[in-house]
Parts: sequence; structure tokens; C-alpha cells
Amino acid sequence: MLEPQRPGIPLPAPTPVSQPFWDGCAVGELRYQRCAACKHAEFDPALVCRRCRAGELEWQVSAGLGEIYSHTVVWRPQTAEFTTPYAVVIVTFDEEFQLLTDLVNCEVAEVRVGLRVRTTFHQVGGGITVPYVEPDRS
Repeated sequence: MLEPQRPGIPLPAPTPVSQPFWDGCAVGELRYQRCAACKHAEFDPALVCRRCRAGELEWQVSAGLGEIYSHTVVWRPQTAEFTTPYAVVIVTFDEEFQLLTDLVNCEVAEVRVGLRVRTTFHQVGGGITVPYVEPDRS
């Protein structure tokens, strides 16, 4: 069974640009940016739109639903703090942005491109809450 990582893994270091994303995670919101000029959905957090270069990015809240675009299952972690196996996935969310995260609450055999997923949040220590995805069984 793929499960969330336990506290003790290496933690992200929020920056002034990414802090709204992490603040959203802390309250159970998956936040992304959308360009007011060209409407492009943007993730990773940025100062300017990667498509049109306008500095008009606005934070929005995703419904947290999408599908797996790509994946890999890790059996040998880079550091001992990680519990294996874990599935690293790129998710294309319905709002048209992509996020690299882990798939949880399912068996390794269920991991596949096109699997519909929904966002779930887990604390990993140090005051950090991270978004994971799990199969959308609705």
C-alpha cells in the first residue's frame, strides 16, 4: 500500500514567491497561479507568466481533481528518511496546470497514466503540510 511519508523527510523551504502555495496547503487548499493577461495556468509559483511574460499572476484555488500524466515507483530512496515504495506522479489538474507529487492510499498495481485522482494533504513535520493525490473513487 502506498502511504504518505512520515515526519522526518527533508522539508521544502518556502520562499516569498511560494509562501501562498504553502499557506494554502496548511488549510487544505491546492493553490496555483493564473495569468490575468493570457489566462495561462501556472505552477511552480512564479513572478511572471511563463507563456506571455506578463507580471499579472493571480492565486486561485484548484478543485484538486486531475489525472496522472506520468509516474514512477521508487523502491530505493535517495535518503533513508523516505519509506518505500512510493509513487512519484505528475498530475495534470482539471484547471490545466501540472504538479509533481506522490500518489497514496492505493496499491502499486493501481498506478497508471490516466488514473483520476484527488488531492489530499498530510503534515510532514516542521509546520509543513504537503499535497498528495489519491485515486478518485467517486
